[in-house]
Formats: sequence, structure tokens, C-alpha cells
Amino acid sequence: MTAHDVFAFSPRVTAFPVVHGSGDYAQEVRRLLLERSFGCLAVPLPPSFQRSVEAAVEKLPEIHIVSQSTPAGDAASYVPVEPCQPVVAGLRVAVQEHMARAFVDLEVPDYEPYSEIAPDAYALKRVKPERFAAALLPFVGGPEPGSQREARIRRMAFELHRLELDHDSILFLPSVQDWPWVRDAYRERASYREHERSWEAPRVWKVTPDTLYFVMGELPFVTWLYEKWRSELRSDEDVAVDGVKELLLETRERWNESRPREQRWVTPQLLRVGLQYVRNLTLLDGRLTPDLYTLAVAAKQVAGDSFAIKLVETAKRYPPQREAGSLEAARVGDGEGTLGDGAQIELVSRLPGPPRVWRHLSLKPQPDPRKRKQWVQRWNPFRQCSWPPEDNRIESFNAHVREQARALLAEDLARSEKFTSSLKDGLDIRETLRNWHTHDLYVKEVPPSRGKVEVVMFLFEDPVDEERYAWRATWFAEHEEESTLCFFATPFREQLVGPGIALAKYGGLFLLYPPRLLLDPWTDPRLDFARAAPDRLVAAALMHSSERNVVLVAPRPPRARWKILARRLRRRLLYIPLGRFSGQMIERLRHFHVLNGQEIRSYAADFIRDF
Repeated sequence: MTAHDVFAFSPRVTAFPVVHGSGDYAQEVRRLLLERSFGCLAVPLPPSFQRSVEAAVEKLPEIHIVSQSTPAGDAASYVPVEPCQPVVAGLRVAVQEHMARAFVDLEVPDYEPYSEIAPDAYALKRVKPERFAAALLPFVGGPEPGSQREARIRRMAFELHRLELDHDSILFLPSVQDWPWVRDAYRERASYREHERSWEAPRVWKVTPDTLYFVMGELPFVTWLYEKWRSELRSDEDVAVDGVKELLLETRERWNESRPREQRWVTPQLLRVGLQYVRNLTLLDGRLTPDLYTLAVAAKQVAGDSFAIKLVETAKRYPPQREAGSLEAARVGDGEGTLGDGAQIELVSRLPGPPRVWRHLSLKPQPDPRKRKQWVQRWNPFRQCSWPPEDNRIESFNAHVREQARALLAEDLARSEKFTSSLKDGLDIRETLRNWHTHDLYVKEVPPSRGKVEVVMFLFEDPVDEERYAWRATWFAEHEEESTLCFFATPFREQLVGPGIALAKYGGLFLLYPPRLLLDPWTDPRLDFARAAPDRLVAAALMHSSERNVVLVAPRPPRARWKILARRLRRRLLYIPLGRFSGQMIERLRHFHVLNGQEIRSYAADFIRDF
């Protein structure tokens, strides 16, 4: 059977059931109108809307709504005129092709909305429309007897009979929830209700850019891609999926513009992980394409709150939309809004898509500049402390580096011997291959490491911008599980994120464990020979270490003058490349918060954002 056979009401009337607000169905409607020849397009809207809706269609790609108020004036119904509405897409083609249009719905003064959850329309990429609609038949509820929905269905069936008198080929675009009942009413020639004329003339309103999300079926950014690629004569067949990738790339570009170069750590590999996360969350929701909530959750978990906020802002962007005057602009929310300068009223869509569901996601935005100024003025310069979760994070990483350092020390003492009766600490592949001609196996013996590691030093940049990392301090441990911390970092008062909460970034540091008191290296006159911050930090670490081995984690091997100083102090620099560790993890460790007193810890979590 063909689509014409399944959806045909009669030899002259063909229905094409659609999911309102779906870009995939808008594509199918456009394709059907351009591939086949129809004399008339019938849409499920009242005749009073025709002039205003077609005027708004002419203004695309700018988004408008056409509203009609109830007799009481405390509510209104509206038609969203946007590119991803299948009915609007059909009218757009019909106007361009000079095809007759008919608005066949019942005129009612107080519209009662109706919609049901429908499967993801992306299935149309693999499933024929007739199979998609037929699969919904067992789950589509019929209209209640005597309800407004039943009256509208019967009136649309009657109008289709009237259109047959003037046109040989008619395409009708009902909702997937209504089309089987319209077909039954059409074939039964069911009685119908007359139009109610106590309605107000519809009016066109331009939607404000910040409320487009509540009007459009697809994400505003994805809708813009449909329009952009259409104007560039590019195929928009896969915008539903490629648009998600374009959204992530655009988000990363806008996110990078607001950050210093060294903080742009969202790599293509990280985006790949994010896309895998989006796929998994989408499948768990029983969908084929992600919604905005799924994208925001994945962005938050993979790249942090700031990236997720930027993604939400980018997803709601629709460049063709411009601000309108207050008297001709509409602000539309979820079931309510304001038209012009009027009061807030109830708003319902006449082309409703699947019902929306509110879900909670906590995202911490950047603070307001005026609040930052107040926080700076209230800062007490004589009180500073750290944020315990960040202390635990860096102490855990410090323990991990110590373990790696001990493993390196043990490897230096390893020796190889010919295999006799025991594999000992494993097969020595290198020595075995070197003596392959003798047909002997060699095993490795790793004795316990000698010495301990007391000081671990991190240099995150080489060379270091001294002006940028102008803050130098030493923090002593609050308990026995913490290390003594000496560091240089960015000035914390330049970036306040909450009342008594500031953000800084390490340039370099060393951790002394077990903790003990020591003279502040930044004011110690014995270290005045080292003027640069990295040199002074290295000299202090070598001088205050009671063990011979001092670990240096840096992007480059230790400089010659550091090695000379280590030999003079009878110390040894054990180098571990910084590139051995994840760049994202290092970036998270480098950012730390400074609190203006221990009492700030009681509410700091409400303002501190993860990186």
C-alpha cells in the first residue's frame, strides 16, 4: 500500500497526519507538496485566522504568533508561525506555488487545547509516514462525546466535503491524534456544529527573542540552521542530528571567546565524550534526538556549569529575530504571556506539539558586576582560608603523585637476571630481546625503594608570566591530614564569585607532607638570590625537604640552574612530565577558592561552581 492508499479519505482528499512543532514532519510536508500536484491545501485552523497567518508566513524567517482573545479577555489562543511547524511549512510552499489554501477548523470563542505524547519524529528517517501514523492508532484516544474536540473534528470533515466540490486534489494536514477520527467523521458524514461568531479578529505579534523557546517546536538554534541551510541551497535532511554537533561547536566558540587562551580546555576529544553522554541519556529517555535538558546535563557533567550555561544561551539564539516595539511584541511563556503592553494572560497554542515537562537542573551563573563591587568592598584582608573539598582534591592528587614517584625510585634500583626457577617481579622483555640469540629468558627484580618523598612541587607553566601570577602566599595545615602549601597564583580579589568567596589560579606550588611550620619562603632572606617566582619556589622546596628526593611535576625538564642548586643542597630532583596527567584534571586542580573566614564555608557551596 502507498501513502495515498493509507491516508486517502476519498479519491480527491488525502490526509497527511503530522506532529506539530516537528522539523522532520515539516520536511516531509514540503517534500510531499513539491513532489505531487495538489489543487488545494487544507489546514486545521479556523477561517478567521487565514489572512493574519498568511501575512505572518510572508514575514518568515522572523517568528510571529497570531492570537485571538477570548470574549472575557483573560485568555487567548495563538498560532505559532515558525519554520518547523508542518502546517506553516505547508502554507509557505502553497503561497509560493500559488496553490489554493483552505482553513477548515471550527470557529470557537474559547479554544480548548488538546495534545498527547507522540514518538520522536526523527523515526521518519527510517520509517514511512504511513507506518508511523498506523503504529499510533492503538494509542490515540478518541474525542469525548459532546466535547469541543469532537465538534472541531466533525466541522473539519464537513469542510473537506465542501472543498471536494471545487477541487480535484486536496491535501489535508491534521494532527496525528485527530486524523483517524476526522476520517471516520468524513466517511460517516457526521452532523456538524455551526461557527460561533462571538470571536475577536486575530492579530499578529512579533515574539521577543528571549521567549522564542516557548513558541518554537525545535530548538531556536536548530530552527535557524534549517533556515540557513535552506537559503544556502544545502540539504537539511540531517539537521536534527548535525544541528546538535553544530550547537556544541558554536557553544565552544562562544565559550572560548569569554575565557583566556590557557583556559580553553574543551577539546574535540572532550566533545566526543559529551556526544556519547548525550546519546546515552537520550536513549534512557526513550527518544531518538536529545532535548535541551539532556544537552545541558551532558554539558554540565563533561565541561562544567559555565559551559552548560553557554550551551543553553546558544540553543535559544535565533539570529533572524529582532526586537520589536513594546506595543507590537509578545512575550510567551509556558501557558501564559503578555501581548503588547497588556497584562499577563493565559496563552494556549492551536498547533500544540507533545506536552512539555519541567525538569530541574542546578546551574550557577556568573555573578552580577554590581554585586562583585559590593563583595570587594566588604572583604577583610586579614582573614583567609581554603575550601575543604578543593583541599581534599589536591591532597588526593598529591598522594597519587607520591606513589608514582616511589615507583620511579624503585625502577632505578631494578636489576635483571637470567631466569632459573622464579619469575620474581616479572619478565624483562628488553633484556630478553637483547639476548635472544642465547635462547635465555631474563626476569626483573625490583627491590623496595629507598628513601621517602616529603615535598612534591608543581609548575603548571613554563615560562611563567610574573605579572599575572602576582599573589604569593604560604598556607599552613589545619590538621594532620593536610600538607603545608606554598604557592604563587593570580590575585584572588580580581575575581569574586560570592560574598566572601574569591577565585584564583595556581601558577606553581609545593606541598610539604607531613606538615610542619616553616619560615615563609616569599619573605625568607636566605632565598633572596632567587628573584623569579619559579626559581624561589624550587629553592624553597629543596631547602625545606628533609628527604633527598624532591618531586618536580612540570611541562619541561628541570633547568640546569635548578639541578646545580639541588647538588649543592645534596638533593635530587625527580622529574615527572605534566603531560602525563589529564589536562582537564590539571585545569580543575589549578582553580581554587579563597574564603574570607571559616564561617563562609557554611554557604560557600551555593556560589562555588565546578570547573
